[in-house]
Amino acid sequence: MSKRYKRHFLRDKEAKKFLEDALKRLKTNLKWCFANIPKVEAVETELGQIYLLNGEPALFKSGENVYPTLLFKEVFALLPKVVVDMGAVPHICNGADVMAPGILRFEREFVKDDIVLVVDEKYGKPIAIGEILYNSDEAVEVKRGAVVKNIHYVGDKIWKAIRNF
Repeated sequence: MSKRYKRHFLRDKEAKKFLEDALKRLKTNLKWCFANIPKVEAVETELGQIYLLNGEPALFKSGENVYPTLLFKEVFALLPKVVVDMGAVPHICNGADVMAPGILRFEREFVKDDIVLVVDEKYGKPIAIGEILYNSDEAVEVKRGAVVKNIHYVGDKIWKAIRNF
């Protein structure tokens, strides 16, 4: 039985401001992702707000921060990537942070606290969205400990909620 969520569309001006703020956090341009301003619908869940862009679950709000979901494919090419070995995948998909020994390589430059996409080495599939804990030049030197704080991963509560939209 599906749960009922409170849903409402944002007004165009409010939607434009929200998207500009969200995409600024993702360090990308609004025009690059969308030809026109998409229809933005906010869905109130017990986990917080999930934002649908043209009917697709694209963003979610955690505290005061907005993050992309693992279904927001338009932003994947724009985010820095952290490629992990297959041994790290089950741990990350259980909510563990991305640890230095499981990282094979980084793709693109980043600075501390940037949002990154974590992908597996075999298929290049996105398995998590996280915040990087180091600048790019520092991250390659780290040999122990967490490098990426896991924010959203395949199988988490947000993943399960957005699969119902």
